[in-house]
Amino acid sequence: MKRIATPVLALAAFAVTAPAFAGGYSEPAVEPAVVNPAPIVPVAAGADWTGGYAGATLGYGWGDGALDNADDMTYGLFGGYNYDFGNFVLGGELEYLGSELETGTAKLDDLTRLKLRAGYDMGPALVYGVVGAAYANADIGGVSYDDTGYTYGIGVDYALSDSINVGAELLQNEFDEFDNSGSDLSATTLGARVSFKF
Repeated sequence: MKRIATPVLALAAFAVTAPAFAGGYSEPAVEPAVVNPAPIVPVAAGADWTGGYAGATLGYGWGDGALDNADDMTYGLFGGYNYDFGNFVLGGELEYLGSELETGTAKLDDLTRLKLRAGYDMGPALVYGVVGAAYANADIGGVSYDDTGYTYGIGVDYALSDSINVGAELLQNEFDEFDNSGSDLSATTLGARVSFKF
């Protein structure tokens, strides 16, 4: 009985498992791997600062010397040319600035400035320093004077597009012994600027 039971059990086990082998061996399906694309990192577009430009400025000024305690609006027009050497930018600019700075005894009518600008090209931004000559018209004690002095300071321009720039400039303007008036005259100006590059 034992001899019959063992082959019968083996035959039954084969009958139960035979359908599993009927189709032959096949590898299990592997789901395709999902590949996530690399994130897109915006890259700031560089700016070529070479070329001429013209624009307008609106700002505020503070006086000292003959203009001590004077502070008021400034406004003007400017034009210039830059040359971009790669990381370094060099340029020149002529600016006319009207002024409302006055005290009870002195008034700064206007400034004309011839500026040398040297700066670092940071792509869409240009950070620069300024040195130059300044010519001023002023009334001191009811008498009109005019004299040449010097200007220096810092500024920044930002390229909104290939042709439109915005920026700001902080300049100190110094006139020692203004036109033999017996008074020194100085003014600090801070201006917001917008210009068109051509």
